[in-house]
Amino acid sequence: MSGIVDFHTHAFPDELAARAIPFLEEEGNVKAFLNGTAADLLRSMDRAGIERSVICSIATRPQHFRSILDWSQKVRSERLLPLPSVHPKSEQIADEIRQIAEAGFPGIKLHPYYQGFALDEERLTPLYESLIRHNLLVVMHTGFDIAYPRTPLVCDPVRIRKVIERFPELKLITTHLGAWDHWDEVQRRLIGLPIYMDISYSLDFLDPETARQMLTSHPADYLLFGSDSPWADQHAALELLRGLDLEPALFARITRENAARLLQTV
Repeated sequence: MSGIVDFHTHAFPDELAARAIPFLEEEGNVKAFLNGTAADLLRSMDRAGIERSVICSIATRPQHFRSILDWSQKVRSERLLPLPSVHPKSEQIADEIRQIAEAGFPGIKLHPYYQGFALDEERLTPLYESLIRHNLLVVMHTGFDIAYPRTPLVCDPVRIRKVIERFPELKLITTHLGAWDHWDEVQRRLIGLPIYMDISYSLDFLDPETARQMLTSHPADYLLFGSDSPWADQHAALELLRGLDLEPALFARITRENAARLLQTV
C-alpha cells in the first residue's frame, strides 16, 4: 500500500443513501459533501488523491448485522474497505464477530450514541473479548456527537482509559482525535499514551497550533488520517493536515504507514 488511506469514511447502499443522507443532515444540522454512495466516494478519492478508504458502517439494530455484512462483501475492493458492524444487544455477538473475521474483514465500527451503550459497560465484555480473540480492530466513535445532546457523555477519555486498561490487547481506534469536542480532556488523559486516534472531523475545529501540538506529542505509530466523509470534504481534510507542516516522516505515518500496518492482512 503506497498511497494515502482515509481511515474514516461513510457510505451506504445506493437505495439507502438517498434516504439516509437527508435524514442525517437534518438530524445533525450539517450538510453532506457527497451523496452517500460508494461511487461518489470513489470520485471524491480521485479528486483528493486518496488510494484507499475505510468505510465505517453502524448497525443501529441487531437485525442489521446481516444486511451490513452482505453489502460490505459486495462493495469491498482494492480501494474500498468496509468495516461491518454488530449491535451490543445482539444475542449472537460471538458468532457475528466470528463471521466477520472469517469473511476477511479487519474489524468493525461501533457508535455508542447510535447504538445505546457506554464504552465501559460490563455487557460489552464478550464483544471486546471476541474482537481480541479474532485479532480484529474496532473503530469507535468517541467524544460528543453533533446530533446528540452534550450529556451524558458515554465515550469520554475517562471511559477510554478504563477500556484500554482492562483490555490492553484490544485494537481500539478512537475517532476525532481522541474524543470529539472534548480535546482538553484528551490532552490531559490520552495524548502521549499508546492509544490509536484517527483525526477525522477534528482539524476543522481546532486551532492549528493546538492540533499540531497534539499530533506531535502523541506516539507517531498511533495516529491515522481520517476525513469523516461525506460529512467533511476529503481534499479539504487532507489540506488541513498538510497545513500543519508536520515532519515528512510523521505525515507519512499518519496518512499511510500506520493504516498499512493495521490493514496488512487485507
